[in-house]
Amino acid sequence: MGAGHGHGHAGARHRWRLTVSFVLIGAYFVVELVYGLISGSLALMSDAGHMAADVVTLGAALVATRIAARPDATGRRSYGSYRAEVFASLLAVVMMLGVSLYVVAEAIGRIGGPAEVSSGPMLVVGGIGLVVNLVALSLLRAGATESLNVKGAYLEVVADTAGSVGVIAAGWLITATGQTFWDTAVALAIGVFVALRAISLGRQVFAVLGQHVPEGMDAAAVAADLAALEGVRDVHDLHLWTLTSGMNVATAHLVTVDPKDHHAILDKARDLLLRRHGVAHATLQVEPADHTGCDELGW
Repeated sequence: MGAGHGHGHAGARHRWRLTVSFVLIGAYFVVELVYGLISGSLALMSDAGHMAADVVTLGAALVATRIAARPDATGRRSYGSYRAEVFASLLAVVMMLGVSLYVVAEAIGRIGGPAEVSSGPMLVVGGIGLVVNLVALSLLRAGATESLNVKGAYLEVVADTAGSVGVIAAGWLITATGQTFWDTAVALAIGVFVALRAISLGRQVFAVLGQHVPEGMDAAAVAADLAALEGVRDVHDLHLWTLTSGMNVATAHLVTVDPKDHHAILDKARDLLLRRHGVAHATLQVEPADHTGCDELGW
């Protein structure tokens, strides 16, 4: 099955969730930015920065789902443009790290210095932001388990939800104690939290781009299952990787006992890979036992 066959991918199924979340968060970002500037709150401004990252990330995720669904007209993209969604996830990682580093640097720079912070707008805007983020989270949660692209957007919103909780907590603590350093402390905690989430997502993105064996799949077990098929003597040159979320790919060479069984072995091997290991796209080469051409390969 080539790229032109156009079977569905996980990101496209959840495009409407990304769209609604994008509209909600885009509208709230404008509100938070204005009140962050009015109140002078670093926690509120840091959360607005996260919202800005969300707007960019969700927009990129939406564009990526469109690009991924386009048929290739150049003849040069044999796997289509499905990887666009993975690159959108990488953008989410970069945005999250950039915002977190900025917030941490600003928070450290404020330590020990005077700060005028108005807690009223923090409480009101933080509360509105929490509601907006919870709605977006409920929309994106279902897609986050199926699509790395949606997961990147989901983690951005998780970070913003934590930011909204932090803004509310900072506003309450400032009101209760009269100490504005709580604003800086909360902003610092938010920055560290976002960085940790970005690193976690980044590891998954680079695993896909590095063509690692898909998460949860054991290459040795796949090889053993293929070798156990009736009529298969040996399995070699097995490669397993993820094209994009929900689309695992495999290639393998199967050495047969009887060359007459090629068709039956192909059918059984493809069925096994799909049913037991979730690999829908497999390219299999069936070889007679006396074939030696593969021994000449250097890698």
